[in-house]
Amino acid sequence: MLDNKKKKNVRACLGRREIRIILQHMATSPFIHAPCAYSPIPSSNRNKTSSQQQTSIPSSSSSSSSSFTFSSGTNSGHGHQGLRAQAMSTVTLGKSIASIGNSKSDPDHLLVLVHGILASTGDWTYAEAELKRRLGKNFLIYVSSSNTYTKTFTGIDGAGKRLADEILQVVKRTKSLKRISFLSHSLGGLFARYAIAVLYSIDTYNRDQLGDLANSMTENSQGTNFSRGRTIAGLEPINFITLATPHLGVRGKKQLPFLLGVPILEKLAAPIAPFFVGRTGSQLFLTDGKPHKPPLLLRMASDCEDGKFLSALGAFRCRVVYANVSYDHMVGWRTSSIRRENELSKPPRQSLDGYKHVVDVEYCPPVPSDGPQFPPKAVKAKEAAQNAPNTQNTAEYHEIVEDEMIRGLQRLGWKKVDVSFHSAFWPFFAHNNIHVKNEWLHNAGVGVIAHVADSLRQQEVLGILPASL
Repeated sequence: MLDNKKKKNVRACLGRREIRIILQHMATSPFIHAPCAYSPIPSSNRNKTSSQQQTSIPSSSSSSSSSFTFSSGTNSGHGHQGLRAQAMSTVTLGKSIASIGNSKSDPDHLLVLVHGILASTGDWTYAEAELKRRLGKNFLIYVSSSNTYTKTFTGIDGAGKRLADEILQVVKRTKSLKRISFLSHSLGGLFARYAIAVLYSIDTYNRDQLGDLANSMTENSQGTNFSRGRTIAGLEPINFITLATPHLGVRGKKQLPFLLGVPILEKLAAPIAPFFVGRTGSQLFLTDGKPHKPPLLLRMASDCEDGKFLSALGAFRCRVVYANVSYDHMVGWRTSSIRRENELSKPPRQSLDGYKHVVDVEYCPPVPSDGPQFPPKAVKAKEAAQNAPNTQNTAEYHEIVEDEMIRGLQRLGWKKVDVSFHSAFWPFFAHNNIHVKNEWLHNAGVGVIAHVADSLRQQEVLGILPASL
C-alpha cells in the first residue's frame, strides 16, 4: 500500500500525463487554431507576460469635435487584417475539464446566460442542459432572471445594473468561484456589456481571502492578456460571447431586417419604438438623451464618465460575436458582427466540420485609434433626427454614430463567427435558432451551441495548462 505522500505524487504525475495528452490534441486539431487573447507577445515567449498599461487619451480641445476620456484596455502590436480560421473540428479531451482543473466538486467558473428582449429563463432550457453536459462540473451555469419579459423595456442601463446586482449575489453565495464568462442572446448582450462595466475592478466585491484569489488568477493568467487587478465581480474574466446582439443598435438600412429596408418604415420606426419597447427603444435607435450628449450605445464603445465599458470588455481573455448572415428578422448581420457595410462579404455556404450552420470564423486583432468621438455635426444630426426625422438627416446621423461605435469597439480584438441557416427547414427562425430557444422548433441551432461549448472548453484548457505545467 502507498502512503499518503506517494499517493499525492502519483496523482500529480497522472495530471501531467493528462495535460500532455490534451496538448497533443491541441497540436493536431484544427479547432485550436488560435487563442483569443490577442496578446502581442510572440508564442515562443508567452510565459514572459507583462501587465497591460492603461493610457488615458485626453479629450480634444478642438472646436470641430469632442471625444470621450478613454482608458485603453487594448494591445496595439497587431496588424490590421483578420486571419481566416481553418475548418474547426470537435476536440475530444477524454476527461472533463472539471477533473483536471478542480480537485473538489465545487465549481470555480461562473458562466452567466443572459436572454434577450421580452424573453425569460426558459429560452435557455436546451442550451443550459447541453452546456452542463459538455462542460462538466467545473462550470456553474447560471441563467439570469432579473430582466424577464417587460423588464427589458426599462433601458439597457437599468437592466444592466439589475444584472450586475444579480451576479454579485451569485458570487457571494458561491465562494469557490474564480473565473467568470458570459453567453448572451440578442439584447441580452447589451445588458451584459453594461453589467460588466458596473462590475469592473478588483474592489467591486470584497471577497473573503481576496489576496489568495488574486494570486490564483495571476497564476492562471500566464500566457494571456489578463493582468492582475482587472476583474469582473472579483473574478477573472475569460469569455464574453454574444449571439445575434445588436452591438451598433438597430437604426439604419437593414439593421432591423423585418422592416425590409423600406426607407419610410425605417424613418417611422425610431419615433414609434419607445411607445412599444420603452426607454430601450430610444437607446437602440440612438435617439436617447439630449442632442448634445452621445447616445448610450456610443458611450458604451468607450471608457467615459458613465463607466469603463471598453476596459471591462478588454479584461476578457476572449470576445466572440456570433452573427446570422441572413434570415434574422430582428438583428442585422452588420450590427451583430460589428462590421461596416463595405466589410461584409459573401460568406461560405458550407458548414464547418461538426458544427452545422456555422460557416465561418474570423479572428480580428485590435485596430489602434484615438477612440470614438461625438463631433458637432453629430450633435446637429441627432437633434434633427429627434425633432424632424426624415430619410436624409436620420441616415446622416446613423452613419456618423455607427462609424464611431465601430471605431471604439475595434480597439479590442474579436473573434467573429458567421452563422447561416439558409439550408434549415425553418430559416426565418434564425434569430431564435441561434440559441435554440425551443428544442423542437429551433433545433437547427444545435451546432451553434456545440461550437460555443467547445470554444468555452478551449479557453478553459488554455487557462489551466500554464498553471498546471
